[in-house]
Amino acid sequence: MKILVVADEESKSLWDHYLPEKLAGVDLIISCGDLRSEYLEFLATMVKCPVLYVPGNHDERYVESPPGGCTNIDGRIFIYNGIRILGFGGAMKYKKGPYMFSEREMRYHIWRKKLSIIRNGGIDILVTHAPAKGYGDLPDLPHHGYKCFDDLLTECRPAYMLHGHVHANYGSRFRRVTVHPSGTHIINGFDKYYFDFDEALRPSFTRRELAKSLLGKFVV
Repeated sequence: MKILVVADEESKSLWDHYLPEKLAGVDLIISCGDLRSEYLEFLATMVKCPVLYVPGNHDERYVESPPGGCTNIDGRIFIYNGIRILGFGGAMKYKKGPYMFSEREMRYHIWRKKLSIIRNGGIDILVTHAPAKGYGDLPDLPHHGYKCFDDLLTECRPAYMLHGHVHANYGSRFRRVTVHPSGTHIINGFDKYYFDFDEALRPSFTRRELAKSLLGKFVV
C-alpha cells in the first residue's frame, strides 16, 4: 500500500504545480497537521482514497471549519485495508489553545484508548502532530516531544509513527526517517513524503501479551 504523508507546509509540487501523476498509485493520504483545510480538500478531490488527518497546534480553524471530505482520526483508531491507524493531534502546551496538551494531558488521552488498542489487537501506524521525546524533537518547549509517545511505541511496536511539527528548515536536528528501539520506523512528514507500507514490520501480539504490555500491573 502506497501512502502519502503531508504536514506543516502545503507542498507547491502538489498544489501549485499539480500533475495527476504525482498522486498516481497513492492508496492513502495522511496529514500530520498544520495544513489549511483547502489544501486537504484539494487532495481529497484529486484521489480516490481516504484522506486522514490529525490537527496540529496551529489548526484552531478546524474547530469551526474542518477539512471537507477528509476523516479526523484524532483520538480514534481507523482501519483501512486491514491497517490499524491511531491518531493523536496537538503539541506540547506553551499557550492556550484547543490543540495544546501537557505531557500529563496527552498521557491521559493515550490511556483512554488503551482498551481499544487491545480490542483491535494493536496498531500498525501511529499518527501524531508532535514527535516522540528524543526522536526528532527540539529543546525549546513548543517543540518538545512527548515521552508518552515514546512509551506507546515501546508498548505497541507499531510498524510506523508519522508526525510533523518539526520543519526541515529548523536545522540539523531534522530527521526524515528514524528507527525507534522498538523497531518502529518514525517518519517526519514535513511537506510531503511517500512510502510503501511494509507488511513485515507489522507487530505480532496475542491480546494477553498486548494487554500486559499496555496495562502492566493491572493484568494478572
